[in-house]
Amino acid sequence: MHDPEALRSLHLDRFHAEPEIFAAPGRVNLIGEHTDYAEGFVMPAAIDFATLAGISPRSDGKIVIYSENYGKERVFDAAALPPKADRHWSDYPVGVVSILAREGHKIPGFSLTLWGDVPLGSGLSSSAAVEVSTALAALSLLGVTYPGPVLARLCQRAENQFVGANCGIMDQFISTNGVRNHALLLDCRDLSYRLAPIPPSVSLVIANTMVKHAVSGGEYTSRRAEVEEAAAVIARHRPEVRFLRDATMEDLAKYGAEMSPNALKRARHVISENLRTVAAADALISHDLPELGRLMAEAHRSYSQDFEASCEEADAMVELAQGLPGLIGARLTGGGFGGCTVNLVEAEHAPNFARVLGERYAERIGIVPQIHLCHASGGAHRVDVRVQSK
Repeated sequence: MHDPEALRSLHLDRFHAEPEIFAAPGRVNLIGEHTDYAEGFVMPAAIDFATLAGISPRSDGKIVIYSENYGKERVFDAAALPPKADRHWSDYPVGVVSILAREGHKIPGFSLTLWGDVPLGSGLSSSAAVEVSTALAALSLLGVTYPGPVLARLCQRAENQFVGANCGIMDQFISTNGVRNHALLLDCRDLSYRLAPIPPSVSLVIANTMVKHAVSGGEYTSRRAEVEEAAAVIARHRPEVRFLRDATMEDLAKYGAEMSPNALKRARHVISENLRTVAAADALISHDLPELGRLMAEAHRSYSQDFEASCEEADAMVELAQGLPGLIGARLTGGGFGGCTVNLVEAEHAPNFARVLGERYAERIGIVPQIHLCHASGGAHRVDVRVQSK
């Protein structure tokens, strides 16, 4: 994470006002892809990459948002926020403020500085980190607090209703509710969760393929439509099936012929992925790391072959990790179509694992990847720079 004191100085220099600072982490999903909007199970962990938001009030009724990552500033009228997104980086923070206004909050003028180190377009949820840090910052001016799950829902609405990305709840939920040194087995139906401890002997090695993806349309949207098509077919026979969370592999055997070939494959992934995700949490809790690794490998095959959301580069990154000393499990993580793989690696082998994997990938693909050794972090919070600077 960037230094909060550096953000404070940046905000002071630009806006001549002392900011309150908030941090929200990105995330890596250990297993459970494209199950969240089917009201299924996911198992993410917050990571030690984050977006920092510094905020101070203004007296002119303007909202001024500056992104250090983009080196750009946008200005809005707090009393006349834009009604929809305009495909700009500012859509994410403005969307959050718009949702708060729709909740009945009177939005004051403020200056907001954003600065993060979550790699953009990598599948580590930089957008949720921006949304959650912005929400905490704006709510601090309003003198309002929300429980973590409620805050996550508000930020999800910003992405669904304002930005226009049909994401599920996972990214915003783990950013608000992450627990240090733990993954969360999250039930996306009722937002209940179990903690799954990640032992200190295990490192999270995140390998960025450097192939970027976008989730506001295109392939992501078509996959979600196919998942919903499959659920609708099953519901004709079993009305209690509202989402694929409620369906079984036996349902596919009985009714799969009524689905398009693609819908059948997507449903097979989602239904089997839900089973794998619960089993993976049990394996992590019981410290059965070989079983966890087996489930991760199976999950990647399903993601690549049935959901068809991988790509040549991501498949290569997973393949090249096999056989390296210390590997427990590897798979593509995030929305798919590029981004990062997550590798669970024995901590003593992690630095060498990262180096060799990077060399192998560069040799095969011709792209030098970014590979990060990460740890599971806590969720979004206010940052006291006075404590940080001691």
